[in-house]
Amino acid sequence: MKHSKKFWWLIGISVLVFFTGGTYFLLSKSGSEVSPESSAVAENNLSHYQVNGLKIGLGINPSIPRVGRNELIIEVRDSSKNPVSVVINAYAEMPAMGAMPAMRVPVDLKESVPGRYVGTMNLSMRGEWPLTVTIQDPQHGEKRLQFDLATDREDLAVVSGATPVDGVTKTTDDDNIITIDNRRRQMIGVETDVVSYRDLIKSIRAVGEVMFDEQLLSHVSLKFDGYIGDLKANYVGAKVTKNQLLFTVYSPELLAAQQEYLETLKRRQNNGSEDGLLRAARQRLALWDMSPKEIKALEQRGSPQDYVAIYAPRSGTLIERNIADGSSVRKEQTLLKIADLSRVWIEAKVFEADLELVRVGMAATFTLPYLPGRTYPAIVEYVYPYLQSDSRTGRIRLSLENPGGELKPDMYAEVLLEARLGKRLSVPEEAIIVAGDSRVVFIDLGQGRLKPVRIKTGRTAQGYVEVLDGLSAGDIVVTSGNFLIAAETRLKTGIEQW
Repeated sequence: MKHSKKFWWLIGISVLVFFTGGTYFLLSKSGSEVSPESSAVAENNLSHYQVNGLKIGLGINPSIPRVGRNELIIEVRDSSKNPVSVVINAYAEMPAMGAMPAMRVPVDLKESVPGRYVGTMNLSMRGEWPLTVTIQDPQHGEKRLQFDLATDREDLAVVSGATPVDGVTKTTDDDNIITIDNRRRQMIGVETDVVSYRDLIKSIRAVGEVMFDEQLLSHVSLKFDGYIGDLKANYVGAKVTKNQLLFTVYSPELLAAQQEYLETLKRRQNNGSEDGLLRAARQRLALWDMSPKEIKALEQRGSPQDYVAIYAPRSGTLIERNIADGSSVRKEQTLLKIADLSRVWIEAKVFEADLELVRVGMAATFTLPYLPGRTYPAIVEYVYPYLQSDSRTGRIRLSLENPGGELKPDMYAEVLLEARLGKRLSVPEEAIIVAGDSRVVFIDLGQGRLKPVRIKTGRTAQGYVEVLDGLSAGDIVVTSGNFLIAAETRLKTGIEQW
């Protein structure tokens, strides 16, 4: 019985030692800071870069970074491939997005063997984590390297501070390309559209003013000095009809001309013939605005008329009056001005940049501020061949009928013209970011990759912008969320556009 107890006591001690040793072995394996196996895998996948006089090898394990623990391996060697011990620091930082601040994750790097540094970084969420590595070496100074790192995307891509060597590079075909995973695209609200040829119609808006049709405007004046007798058209705005009596006028010159004509007529009637003197006297009266009817009445009456009647040359509205009963007038003075308002002009100012699109005969529409909801059609009748230097605008003239008299001179009008530009390669306005004199868009290359591209633009029409250079039909561009993408691009690349 004693031997049996001793036997089982020895068995228990052996089992305890076995499990204690095994547990210690497992703990020592799991508690090791750097896994030799994982480090070997990373070493085989190191990418090498030239930084002044140093050669830098860099890799990450796993090769596709993940949320949680990741290992970063960095090797530093000189030009002879000898290991170099340096002061090295690294951190990954997710850029700020909207209200979310930037998040920085330091990498705890330790020199495992001379020139080889291994550390871990714990990424708290999926997305872009640009990696910055700073190397301080007494012989070569301080070096700062930047890499493009993101979860769910294999390996690293150098952004700045290093040059790939040995023909090995993990960079993309353009250092300005950034990658945004689907989750962050949804957070930012990224939307895209296709670059294509579209039939563009350019809307040109101009401010116009209703004016008299100068072709339907008459100035009433005399070819002699005189005095106004009875003024019939005695207020501005009066309606007149063609051949209506406007006023009577007394002129010593006209009275003498009538007397001369009667005397010449009397002498020639006695002779029974008419010569050049009589024709000249009649022509003189006609040139002084006496109608053939008045000259005939003068012949029948046989005596000159003190006050001669002046008649309206056209129907219309009296828009200017410079005389009154009994006032004296001089020859060539404008006494009355009559306008026919059955047709009017609209003169509008078009900006210099749009002027070349306006053509004679182009259809137009206009509205009046005091008559909302009503649209009037018109035709471009004339484009003035000069600019107004102070406003850098050109004038165009529209002509339209106005039988009801609704359009009155000096009214303001809003003119709309539509110029057909034809098929033009174009992108939505929202896709373009203005950066100084540059115009930048982001091309979606697929797999979350976005590339900023500088383009040359033309005219804007219907919410689209003509593309003259920089894009091709079929390219996919970002139309929403591009300002947040631009902020991240500036942070990570510092491209020339910004």
